[in-house]
Amino acid sequence: MTEDLDARLWRLQASEDADELIELGCDLADAGRQTDAEWCFRRAAELGDVTGYYDLGNSLAAQERWTEAVEAYEVALAGGEADAWRNLGLVLEQLGDLAGAMAAYRGAADAGDTEGGLQLAFLLREQGEREQALSVAEELAASGDAEADAVAACWQWCATLDPALEDRLRTGAAHFAAARADLAALLLQTGRPEEARAVLERGAKLGEQVAWLPLGNLYRELLADDEAAEEAYRAGIQAGDAYCHHNLGVLLADRGDLPGAAEEFERGAAAGDQLAAAALALLQGS
Repeated sequence: MTEDLDARLWRLQASEDADELIELGCDLADAGRQTDAEWCFRRAAELGDVTGYYDLGNSLAAQERWTEAVEAYEVALAGGEADAWRNLGLVLEQLGDLAGAMAAYRGAADAGDTEGGLQLAFLLREQGEREQALSVAEELAASGDAEADAVAACWQWCATLDPALEDRLRTGAAHFAAARADLAALLLQTGRPEEARAVLERGAKLGEQVAWLPLGNLYRELLADDEAAEEAYRAGIQAGDAYCHHNLGVLLADRGDLPGAAEEFERGAAAGDQLAAAALALLQGS
C-alpha cells in the first residue's frame, strides 16, 4: 500500500535525509500543499542541500513571497545550482527589477539554459530593444535550439516580410505558435489563401491563441463569412486574446449592433488595446 502524503510528512519530521525530504516536498507542491512543501524544502536546505534552497525558492515564488524567493535562489546559485538563474529572473521581473532580471537570464544563458536565454530575448523586446533581442535569439538558434530559431524567424518576418523565411517558419510552427500565424500571413502575401486557412485552422485546433484573430480576419475579408469570423473572434476572446474584442466589435457595428459593438470595444480598451479604445471613442462621439 502506498504511503500517503500526511503519513510521509509525519514520518519525516525529524529526518536528516535531504533527498527524501525534497522528494516529499515536490509531491506536496504538486498536490498544491505549498506550506507543507516549503517546510520540507527548508528542512533540506538547513541540512546543507543546495537543491533544497532551489526548491524552497520555487515554493516561496508559488506563494508570491518574491523577496524571500530571491534570497533562496541566491543561496542556491552561490552553492552552484545554475538552474536557479532563470527562476531568479522571473521573480525579479515580478519585483520590477528588470535590470536584475536581465542579468539573471544572461546567467541562465551562459549556463546553457536556452529557455532562460529566450526569456532574456523576450524581455529585451518588451523593453523596445528589438535588435538586441533578435541578436540573442539568433545566437541561441545558432547553438541548435529549434524554439529560438522559430522566435528569430518570427521577429525577422515582422521586420522584413521576407518570403524567404517560409521554410524556417514552417519548421518553427511546431516549436512556437506565432510561427504558424506568421507562416499563414506569408502564405496570404504570396497568394495562397487556402493553404493559409488550413494552417490557421490547424493552429486553432491545437489551441494556439494567436491563430484565432487572423483566422477570423481571413473568414471575414477573404471568404465574406461573418458567422465563421464571429465564432473565431469569440473563440479567441475565450482563449485570452483581448485584441479579438476590437475586431468582433467592428463586425457587430457593421451588422448594426451598436450596443454589442460598444461592449466589445469597452472590453478591449479595458485590456489595453488602443484600437478598441479609439473605436469606442469614435462610436460614442457619433
